[in-house]
Amino acid sequence: MNRFFYRGLLPLPVYLFLTLSLPLISLADDSLSLYPELKTAGVLVESTGRKVIASKDKDAFIPASTTKLVTAWLALQHWGEQHHFKTNFYYDVHSHTLWVKGSGDPFLTSEELVFIATNLKQLGLTEVHTIGLDTSLFQTNLTSPGSDFSHNPYDAIPSAIAANFNTISISKRNGRLISAEKQTPLTPTAISLASHHRLTNKQLRVNTGKSTHLSELYFAELLTYFLREEGIHVDKKVIWGSAPHQTPLYIHKNSKSLGQMVQPMLKYSTNFIANQLVLMLSAEHFKRPVNFDDVQRYMELSINNQFAWKNVTLKEGAGLSRANRLSPQQLVELLNTFRPWKHLLPEVAVGIYAKSGTLNNISTLAGYRIDDNNHWNAFALMMTQPVYHKRRNTIAQAITTP
Repeated sequence: MNRFFYRGLLPLPVYLFLTLSLPLISLADDSLSLYPELKTAGVLVESTGRKVIASKDKDAFIPASTTKLVTAWLALQHWGEQHHFKTNFYYDVHSHTLWVKGSGDPFLTSEELVFIATNLKQLGLTEVHTIGLDTSLFQTNLTSPGSDFSHNPYDAIPSAIAANFNTISISKRNGRLISAEKQTPLTPTAISLASHHRLTNKQLRVNTGKSTHLSELYFAELLTYFLREEGIHVDKKVIWGSAPHQTPLYIHKNSKSLGQMVQPMLKYSTNFIANQLVLMLSAEHFKRPVNFDDVQRYMELSINNQFAWKNVTLKEGAGLSRANRLSPQQLVELLNTFRPWKHLLPEVAVGIYAKSGTLNNISTLAGYRIDDNNHWNAFALMMTQPVYHKRRNTIAQAITTP
């Protein structure tokens, strides 16, 4: 499982603007008048020394997916870039039940499940009558604020135990349904989910639906497959409950570090990873099965403790909710504390490392512009109309020119 998913531009009418040849300007503020998109926008640009290069409208805006900068900052400053999430496996020798205690790990891909099955085999596991799932970390059937009830990957629900970002990739060959990923088998749940879709294209990726139970069942089916591939006898029975209070048979440490998870989350704007991270942070903080009310409390409390901001609303960590509110000034202040992890941001244009965000009539971009002295100058651009990504980058280059 090596693909990531993002919410692209919505199929809405888009205003078209001619790309201007950027003049050499001495003050970035002068460039603000060159772009009609900035008339109702929020803009703030600072140099590394916190000198304001350009500013406009400090009010709060809908941040869209630049919200993921907050999520990334919360996760990285709490766990550290080299942190690896762990999942505990327990074995009840009397009932031959293999228990999985969900930790919320957002990167339990097919490749990780192969590692798990191989290691369990090496530990002497030979027979499993039942797979038990302990999913008590999150409340069930969570839907992120702002998420649609669509089958698109970017609307995949969070769950305490999840495989392949709670998505399946399917295809047809000679009229026969197959998995579109050679490393991932086509399980009964995947086949059932695929039956609801007409494959007009050669390949289709969909989420596992709005039922946490179904997503977790899909995980159990994949685990069963890979265990059997190792020669372990596994029956089909799956149960939900509490893992036994005993020493784990195996603790799986994800091969990817947190930094290696945050980087694709920012590059591909993966909503699933963002939501998993803020739910895990909230569960650790509140020490109870959490929901998105807890996420909002955790995010706003953590941000206010650090920055003492006012008029901040963060209902979830991916940026799907139109109720989220941040100002350009707040985003830049966050970016000035994000500098230790600036290398995790994608380079969206020459010398610009940033995170974009897109919702209906919302176009945002926040990150850093590297100047001639190799200084990373923080900026935030928040526009209240649809603007193509390339155009946003062009504007960012202009307004960040000192």
